[in-house]
Amino acid sequence: MAALMLWLLGVGVLFLGSDAQEAYDDLPEILRIGVDLALTNVNNHSSIQQHFLFFNSVSQMKEELGFNLRYISHHFNLKATDCQRGVNDTSECQFRNDRPLIDCLVCYKTFEGEIENPPTPYLHCIHKPKLTEEMRRIRTEQCSRMEYRRGSATLLGVVDPKKRN
Repeated sequence: MAALMLWLLGVGVLFLGSDAQEAYDDLPEILRIGVDLALTNVNNHSSIQQHFLFFNSVSQMKEELGFNLRYISHHFNLKATDCQRGVNDTSECQFRNDRPLIDCLVCYKTFEGEIENPPTPYLHCIHKPKLTEEMRRIRTEQCSRMEYRRGSATLLGVVDPKKRN
């Protein structure tokens, strides 16, 4: 009986190992671009000891601007794993519940599935307990600067005032 329980526990651990990557795998490719940007920045930060993975989406906005141009705003959480920072194979990493989430917001424009530069993508990640209302306000302002506003001036709508007559 004890051997059966040990075997069941081992099988359960194998299934749990894939859960950490499952949420990321379910994301559309256009959102993975921003998540990858955040993961690279967080996991390369010198003060980070554990490897972080995508945990969940809080909110997202995908706006089609036409001509294969899209505006993306994605608010999501990253969670620490039991793997050390810099690990290459994350398939065995398990989420830890003893560390705070990292709250991230990334805003960017894409053209044909690639990040447009300019404008430079806006990325802000911070441990969730340290996120203040002021930071939330600044995030919103930064992302709104990138948004397309219908009715704003466009290159096709600009007319040389000298040629009007």
